[in-house]
Amino acid sequence: MNKYGGARLRRALYLMNPNDPNYEVGRKNPAPGVHFQFGDSTIVLLTVTTKKREPWLANPIAERFLQETWREAKAWRVGDYLLMPDHLHLFCAPRDFSFSIEEWITFWKRDFRRRHGRNDWQFQSRGWHHRLRSGEEHSTKWLYIQENPIRKGLVKCIEDWPHKSSIHYLRW
Repeated sequence: MNKYGGARLRRALYLMNPNDPNYEVGRKNPAPGVHFQFGDSTIVLLTVTTKKREPWLANPIAERFLQETWREAKAWRVGDYLLMPDHLHLFCAPRDFSFSIEEWITFWKRDFRRRHGRNDWQFQSRGWHHRLRSGEEHSTKWLYIQENPIRKGLVKCIEDWPHKSSIHYLRW
């Protein structure tokens, strides 16, 4: 081992170097899949952003199409959700464990696109997801999510934001 801590550490530092042409700024995509613990609830917080952060999402027509898509989807269920102009947050849980979260995200984005038929309503290619570990974590995240429109100056109180609801009850 040398003064830099060995080959692994040197490689890690190299990959974190902002001067490296392969360096990426910002959050990384999560590892694919969701770790299922049978016998425990599996509830996932999913965030999906519109393509180029275009602010088209928080409107009654898009919300209606998303609700229809999520209601008809069989592999995963959507619980609470909130639409912002350029992204959405939702809680979801698997119903059919043979479909990965990535397959389900691809499904509902494609179905949504077929329903609305607009070229300018597109999502980013992937989503960011996090498996929740407790009902308390769900409550904390849901409150934070509901405060998004307040932080962005779109409403003064949580109850005033019209683009949030629940599709299915997700049980802990």
